[in-house]
This record gives sequence, structure tokens and C-alpha cells, in this order.
Amino acid sequence: MASPVGVSNGTYYYNNTSRKTGSSNLGRDEFLKILVTQISHQDPTQPLQDKEFIAQMAQFTSVEQLSNMATEMRMLRQSIGWSSSLIGKSINWTLIDPESQQEVVKSGQVTAINIKDGQQYVHVGDQDVPLEQISKIWEE
Repeated sequence: MASPVGVSNGTYYYNNTSRKTGSSNLGRDEFLKILVTQISHQDPTQPLQDKEFIAQMAQFTSVEQLSNMATEMRMLRQSIGWSSSLIGKSINWTLIDPESQQEVVKSGQVTAINIKDGQQYVHVGDQDVPLEQISKIWEE
């Protein structure tokens, strides 16, 4: 790891000319590296105050949560894009009949996409069908 080239108000600055990144945004890995470096290079006669350390840990937690949320949103956009292409198509889905405990194959045309509790459903007739239950898709 590179040594700091300057310090101002407890913030360490590094010469980053040997390694360029494709983004100017500070990610969670870079934030954690800076935090660890700052703690390892702190002046023992002036240790980091508790409130500053807690504030930095809160910032790191926020960065981590925002990163996770961005990943989840990206995945949701991709899957909604795929599932929305099912609107107007006919599908078969399989479910277990509660009375006979036998598999039943049903079919119908998708009219909408619904999201409940983070899970996507296709709306067919008066039913919401989980994407996992779809066994066949076709156009009429």
C-alpha cells in the first residue's frame, strides 16, 4: 500500500499516479482502505477521537448500504425488463391442487406484472402467478 504524501485535518492524501481507475467515485473498498490506513498511521499522542471514529464507521455503513441498494435496483430493473416482455404472451404454469395434492397445469394470457414483497408475479385472469411456476411461454 502506498504511503501518505500529505495530511490535512486528519485526512491522509496519497499519490495515486501509478494506478488509475475508471471512476472518480469512492467505492466501499477504497473507503475501507483509506479508513484502515488512517487508523494505522494515526499519531499515538493524538489518537482518533471516539466521535470521529463512530462518524467514519457510520459513513462506511452508509456506503455499503447504498452499494447493496444500487445492486438490488439494477437486478430488479433487469428482471422487470425481462418479465414485462411477457405481457400479451400466453403461458402455462404448474401448481399443486390443494385438495388432490396433484400437479395441475393451467394456461392463460399475461395482462400485467405485479411486484409483492420483492417477488414478481405475472397477472393472468384473476390470478397472480410467481415467475418460478411458469413452465411454457408462447405467442398466439
